[in-house]
Amino acid sequence: MSRNVELTNDARPPRPSAIAGYEDWPAYVQQHPRYQAATPAAQELADALGVPGVQQRPEVTVHWQETYDGVTTSQLSWQLGFGPRTTGWLIRPADVSGPLPGVLVLHCHGGNKFGGADRLVELPESHPSAETARAGHYDGRALATEVARRGFAVLAHDTFAWGSRRFDLSVPPWRTEAALEARQAQWREDGVAPSDADEYNAAAAFHEETVAKTAGLLGTSLAGMVAYDDLAALEVLAGLPDVDQGRLGCIGFSGGGGRSLALAALSPRIRSYVVTCMMTTFQSLLPAHLDAHSWLLQTPGLWRLGDWPELPARSGARHLLVQYALTDELFPQDGMREAHRTLDSMHRSGSYTGSFWPGGHVFTTQMQEEALNFLSGTLHGKQAAPPSPAATGNPDFQATFSPRGTSL
Repeated sequence: MSRNVELTNDARPPRPSAIAGYEDWPAYVQQHPRYQAATPAAQELADALGVPGVQQRPEVTVHWQETYDGVTTSQLSWQLGFGPRTTGWLIRPADVSGPLPGVLVLHCHGGNKFGGADRLVELPESHPSAETARAGHYDGRALATEVARRGFAVLAHDTFAWGSRRFDLSVPPWRTEAALEARQAQWREDGVAPSDADEYNAAAAFHEETVAKTAGLLGTSLAGMVAYDDLAALEVLAGLPDVDQGRLGCIGFSGGGGRSLALAALSPRIRSYVVTCMMTTFQSLLPAHLDAHSWLLQTPGLWRLGDWPELPARSGARHLLVQYALTDELFPQDGMREAHRTLDSMHRSGSYTGSFWPGGHVFTTQMQEEALNFLSGTLHGKQAAPPSPAATGNPDFQATFSPRGTSL
């Protein structure tokens, strides 16, 4: 009887990998030391997120380089300790010699893991991108390219689970497959012909829980793994020719804003950073808003370190801009305002700037201009006037500004 059971079990086809493309991920985390932060406060955050240690600056390959519309864009790639190779884009102002201040531009979650940093980069016609989701969240602008036009060396990279670093879901694990089949049935009923990106993003949305479970089993988290990739990319940026290592910053919208906050708290290299549409109190998410967010925000145990707006106090960065959208559907306004009060009270030195903008969960052109002026003022030392209510086209615009223009 037992022999028949064994034969039956042996005859079953093997289940698909739940972490296809990342089968070497568990061994890497288990066999390598954790990230060693520069301060005890940063170490507490690194430990809470379970950030693996970045062993050394990865070797970078340049695939192509082209100058157009005032900037020079290069496609780069590097191999981290596990998973697929990382693709990144370096954008610099054309015909400008260094050393230039460097900015890491961090893409959002967006429910779009098929793409990554390509949504931030204006690519020439000879190297088009398949990514078409930029318009919905970035007002149709290529943010990384716009930052470079302000005189920065900019790196935008795909992070863990996005773009070139995405999981292989061509044969989905069984839970993801079952959920995807239901979505495909709904598409058929609605007469929708999904694209490859639609199919992948639907699968990836269900698969994120599997990734979070795997990370938890390994003693890390989705946010910790993303931070690992971002720390490595920061080392790539800092080590590039003509980049001033003493003037580095980062910027991100939505999930990219959370990445910006975490990176600034973990790395002493960051001097100035921007967090857009990704700041509130944890309490304000309960009970109605929690389900709107991904595992990038929901790291188990993170609340023990303090509230979300208290995390910037763990950073050694000199300047922080947080941009809030007054009708952001992902964050209640009372939570955003409470976060602003907390940040303002903890940064009496003037290192914090908070601004409230009309509209929903979108990085508008006006908000981008404020962010670009902020980075120019803090990393270039160029004085930039804050936008006025009239400039936004809405009298409900509210902002709190600190003096700017000091050189680093």
